[in-house]
Amino acid sequence: MGTTVMNWPAVYPELLLLTMACVIALVDLFVTDAQRRLTFWLTQATLVAFALMHFVMFDGERSVYAMQGLMVSDSLGHLLACFAAIACAVTVAYARPYIGARDMLKGEFFTLTLFVLLGVSVMVSANNFLVVYLGLEVMSLSLYALTALRRDHAVATEAAMKYFVLGALASGFLLYGLSMMYGATGSLDHQRVFEVIGKGQANQAVLVFGVVFIVAGLAFKFGAVPFHMWVPDVYHGAPTAVTLLIAGAPKLAAFGVTMRLLVEGMLGLAPDWQQMISVLAVLSLLVGNLAAIAQTNLKRMLAYSAIAQIGFMLLALTAGVVSGNTLSAGNAYSSALFYMVVYVPPTLAPVGLLLLLAPPGFECEAIADLAGLNARSPWMAGAMAVFMFSLAGIPPTAGFYAKLSVLQALITTNLPHHLWLAVFAVLISLVAAYYYLRIVKVMYFEEPVAT
Repeated sequence: MGTTVMNWPAVYPELLLLTMACVIALVDLFVTDAQRRLTFWLTQATLVAFALMHFVMFDGERSVYAMQGLMVSDSLGHLLACFAAIACAVTVAYARPYIGARDMLKGEFFTLTLFVLLGVSVMVSANNFLVVYLGLEVMSLSLYALTALRRDHAVATEAAMKYFVLGALASGFLLYGLSMMYGATGSLDHQRVFEVIGKGQANQAVLVFGVVFIVAGLAFKFGAVPFHMWVPDVYHGAPTAVTLLIAGAPKLAAFGVTMRLLVEGMLGLAPDWQQMISVLAVLSLLVGNLAAIAQTNLKRMLAYSAIAQIGFMLLALTAGVVSGNTLSAGNAYSSALFYMVVYVPPTLAPVGLLLLLAPPGFECEAIADLAGLNARSPWMAGAMAVFMFSLAGIPPTAGFYAKLSVLQALITTNLPHHLWLAVFAVLISLVAAYYYLRIVKVMYFEEPVAT
């Protein structure tokens, strides 16, 4: 892999995003159109340009370091940033009619969405602990504000407060863990931390203690059990347009920063953090799938589904280092990446359909609201069914191949506990199929609800 030291060109997409976020905020002050057409199209143009820049810069053979080595421009960062931009563009397109009918169609929604993407992009391209934290806070603070955007809605305000308090706690965990890593290794750069850990020059007890706090902070951002308490409340309480945003790009950011911190910086501690992630994965699969069965609210069901899906992805991260060697690392981490990229669209689409099914004055949230959808809109019912099949992992959908890649990464290690994890994942997926197929049954086989 070639490595080049550069500065501004490697961060042009982020500079574009920051500049346009400020420009759109100022332009919106002079927009008198209630539909905010100019603001909307400027935002979409910015998101498309940002995605195209990352697509053009994608190069699997080269890493470009920028800002004195604080950021890295490589294939992982470009891929995740590109997909995050697409997720944000889809969110803005779906959300516009919804927020317009609920007096939320203001410049703040578009500007804060761009700042969420900016935080995501910084996180997935960070090569330094402080830059990771900077990106995390830019993304998180924007999401807190968006969750509370509907100021006259008590449930949304409560969700924003829960999100803020628990998010601040998780950020503290992560920052404390990173500070312990800095104290043990004497560096904030991922490569230097990797080298110090590999040479055994740092205090092992301090390193392991730091990893515990880092994994806890990352688990909160993923929404993994037992750090999942905020997920169903925020998914349910936030305006559906904001729920759509939270379900997409931030998940890609959490995966990207996990790869940067745990794999690129702390691979020498893999035997320690893989054990913790195994526990998080099993608990997330168990709690997420069992709790989803009991839900009558579709947004809460999708929240618990997201918890379970993250648990499935985490399984792949446990198979990277086997018996002290990294022969399985490429297969394991590429499977996890594939799972994340495939998982996001089927998660966004059902929430987006809820936006389309929610006329002014009505929130389409309950599973019962989808009764008879096939009779009213066969195309929407068909799309929802396909995405439910994909989330359930039913062939030949993309979700099936994503789950298969994770199971294959586990099985090829030939370790007994990985085989048991694979068996558990298959069995719990059968449980998950129940609540996904229940949505299909409600849409196709129940009578439409009178309105």
